[in-house]
Amino acid sequence: MTEIKSGHNAPKPLTADEIREMTPEQATIAAAAADGIHIVHRRNRFPIPGTKAEKRSERAVALTFLISGLAGIGFIVAFVALPWHWHLPGTPQNFKYFTPVLGGLLAVMLIFMGVGMVLWAKWLMPEEEVVQDRHDDPTTEEDVLLTEATLLTGLEDTGLPRRSMLLKSLGLAGGALAAVPLVALVGAMIKKPGDALFHTLFRPDKKMFPQSGGHVPLVTADFQQVGPDTLEPGGLLTVFPGVHKKDSEGYDGVTSASSPTLLIRLLPGQKVHARPGQAHYGWPADSPEYVAFSKICTHAGCPASLYEHQSSKLLCPCHQSQFEVLEDAKPVFGPASRSLPKLPLMVQKGADGLLHFYAAMDYQEPIGPGFWERP
Repeated sequence: MTEIKSGHNAPKPLTADEIREMTPEQATIAAAAADGIHIVHRRNRFPIPGTKAEKRSERAVALTFLISGLAGIGFIVAFVALPWHWHLPGTPQNFKYFTPVLGGLLAVMLIFMGVGMVLWAKWLMPEEEVVQDRHDDPTTEEDVLLTEATLLTGLEDTGLPRRSMLLKSLGLAGGALAAVPLVALVGAMIKKPGDALFHTLFRPDKKMFPQSGGHVPLVTADFQQVGPDTLEPGGLLTVFPGVHKKDSEGYDGVTSASSPTLLIRLLPGQKVHARPGQAHYGWPADSPEYVAFSKICTHAGCPASLYEHQSSKLLCPCHQSQFEVLEDAKPVFGPASRSLPKLPLMVQKGADGLLHFYAAMDYQEPIGPGFWERP
């Protein structure tokens, strides 16, 4: 199509028979005029089809779609193959790359899809500048026929019917774009969680800990047991269940992301106003000096571990939720709406003759953010 310029003279009304005799290109121009659209100019980017310059542009656009499609395929492969199970510090932490890799591949897929669309319009489709008048006339048969012709011309302008490379690369990118959200949404729901959301590794296990009556010891990240003399007044320590457990990758240690727990030693004179049924969860039971709460924020699962001992406030750095420790970690600021779960504590003498902390029982409420089946 050569460059087209038109004036603003009112066109002569066309009949349906006249429109049917026109080529799609002629009908498109007539449709524009009939709809009050005045074409200032319109020209093809490549007046002669099939030139080397056009092929270069087509390959460049197809490359962006190819990269987008490969990134989508990479997302699906990473979602299935990369390790994602959390396990205790001190073991290889390769699971931490799972989310960044997925996010990066998703970004590449969307960015190159958008870049490809923009380059396609700027490098391959006809350049056009039009002005349209407003009107409120009802649709006629002639309008329908002209619209059909305009759509056909638009398809021809994209070049898809004669650009198989572009069509294939766009199909790959479009397929990946459709498959990625399906895999992410459905893939995470294939396996039922069972009761995993209601229990942690602090659950008593008489086979693993017969010497303590099944009670699970509290340990640091290097599996050193924690006792009443470990912390100074006002101190805080992240502790874990002392469970050696191999995960699917063979790493021996704590493998449950729900296990990190904050052990807090209160300042002299500080007293916890416990929630109903949790008055004896601290240690000593009659006047707790030590309390333990889940480190997993009940808003979005971030680590709520910034402790200001003078004000007895715990802060989650992700969204600024604050929890009042002396009110059994009740949320007092920010988006969190549920108190941090509290771990019942007890003290027993170990084989070394020293006192050590143990979990008297598992957490009595689910860890972390709310979920759909919570009673």
